[in-house]
This record gives sequence, C-alpha cells and structure tokens, in this order.
Amino acid sequence: MDATTFWIIAITIALGLFLLIDDLFVSTGRRIRSSAPHVAPQSIRILRWILLILGVLSVRTLAKRNALDFSLVLVLASALTGLIWVIDSVWLRKRRQALAASLNKAEDDPALAQPLSAEYAKSFFPVIVIVLVIRSFLFEPFRIPSDSMMPTLLDGDFIFVNKFSYGLRLPVIHEKIVAIGEPQRGDVIVFRLPSDPATNYIKRLVGMPGDHIQVRGRQLLINGELVPLQMSGSYQGPRNEGVHSRAVAGQEFLAGVEHGVLYIPGRPTPEYDAVVPAGHYFFMGDNRDNSRDSRYEEVGFVPERNLVGKAVRIWLNWDLPAAPIWDRIGDPIR
Repeated sequence: MDATTFWIIAITIALGLFLLIDDLFVSTGRRIRSSAPHVAPQSIRILRWILLILGVLSVRTLAKRNALDFSLVLVLASALTGLIWVIDSVWLRKRRQALAASLNKAEDDPALAQPLSAEYAKSFFPVIVIVLVIRSFLFEPFRIPSDSMMPTLLDGDFIFVNKFSYGLRLPVIHEKIVAIGEPQRGDVIVFRLPSDPATNYIKRLVGMPGDHIQVRGRQLLINGELVPLQMSGSYQGPRNEGVHSRAVAGQEFLAGVEHGVLYIPGRPTPEYDAVVPAGHYFFMGDNRDNSRDSRYEEVGFVPERNLVGKAVRIWLNWDLPAAPIWDRIGDPIR
C-alpha cells in the first residue's frame, strides 16, 4: 500500500469515527435540548458528503490494487453495526430518556428517536450477518476474469462456488473448523494464490499429494500413466476470436471426469516433471497452452489451506461490451 492510499484510508476511518461519535453522543444531546426541529449543522452535512466521497475513493483504490478483502469488510461491518446496536440499546437509550426527563420532554418526543447511525446499525446488522454466513460457509459468487479455463469456463462467466465442499473455514483467517469432504481429482476449484493470497485463481485439480506429474506437450502423465485424451478438431465456441480462432479442442478423461481442453498450435508450453508434496495440490487450466498454473513458479503447488471451494454452477455470462450468453445460465461446471 502506497502512502497516498494509506492516508486516504486513514482519513476516511478518522472522519467516519468522528461523525459516528457526533451522531451518537453530541448531536443527540443537542437535539434533545433544542426546542426547534433539529437540523444537522452545515459543517456536519459537508463532512458527511466528504466521507461518502472518500469512502467510494478508498473502495475503488483498494479494488484496483486487488487489496479489497470482502470477507474482512463483512466481518468488520457486522462487528461495528452489532456493537453500535448493543451500545444504543443498553446504554444510550437510557441516557436519552434521562436527559429528556430532566428537561420535561414527553416520551414520544421526536427528539428521543434513535440517532441515524444507531437506526442504520439496527437495520443492517442482521442483513450483513446473513450475507457473511452465506458467503463464508455456503456459497460465494465469483467472476471468471480470463480465458485460462476455456472451454469449460469463459471470460465473463459468473459462477457459484461451494464453500463447504472441503470443510467449513472461518472468514479472514481461513482456519478449518469442520472437516466435511476432500478435494477429488478433476474438481474445478477456486484457491488463493500462494504467492499472493489476496488473489483468487480457478483451475482444475490434476495432482493429489504424492502424485508424480509429468507434462510432455499434449501428454499428461500421472504416476507414470497417460491420461486419456481424444482430440476433436477445431474449437467451435462463443469465444473463438483472436488466438482461439485457431485453437484445437479435445476431451480429457481425468479419473472418471470427462472435460474439454484446448490447445493453441504453435504456442510453446513448458515440459514438467515433479512430485506433489504432502498437503499440497497441483492445478492446471483447461486452456492448456494459455494458462498460468502449477506448472509455473509464480503459482506452483497449492497448500490445502489455500483452497476456497468447488466451482459448481454458472449463473450468468456477461463480458461487456459483448451481449450476455443466455444459454450458459444454470450450466453445471464439470
């Protein structure tokens, strides 16, 4: 994180805390003591607009730098809204009532209404918690950002990832708390890149712990056995422009899982020969000549704790400015 980004985020947080304290404590007392309809001071209204602009800028900057951890955002948001709701219910409401009673205010006086921040916290807390639980333990949506998994997945596919296929993990720290299932050869899996855990990759699981993996051109060998591959000719699909206009397609039979693969004639790919370490997995993209996967040092073997979940279904395909591919909606991922 560079200095500019750091200061934008720091100022955003400081300004947000200042406005929160003002709304919960200072503004509430000012509203109860006032006999006229309460209107926030112009300085506060200006600061709220500044906070909104800085917040949008912070999110945009972090997203562009691939540094926005949505799980962390949800955890912090649920903690903050829950804390504000509890503090207001347990302490601040009684404080407002006592101050109003000392000033002979009626119980139904509009000045006794919840501060705006407490009202929002009460409304948003259950929604944020539900989203956090679903996203952390059940299903999470992802967008496919490249063509490395063609023809199985296209750039622009929006998919659901099953988060409990390989066990339940706590958000942010990714610690497994419940063991449910184990990865199977041939699964299409989202994982956190070992060299940059903030980056998610999606590839097909090829090598299990202890497997001897060899790649020689179009030949894939696992523990000395050749994985069956049947070539089917030129690739015909919705994304066959550019380099893929000359791609050739095939069907690979990986441990009982039949799936499509692509090869691009004339494009060199590295030969590979290694044994998968214990507790790690070897992944390859279905677009074999156009995939940065475990064959390359920047990806390498993926530890078990980096697995995010199993890709199960496509729920939309839309790669702007192209039109959506409607017939992909609902397709299972095999």
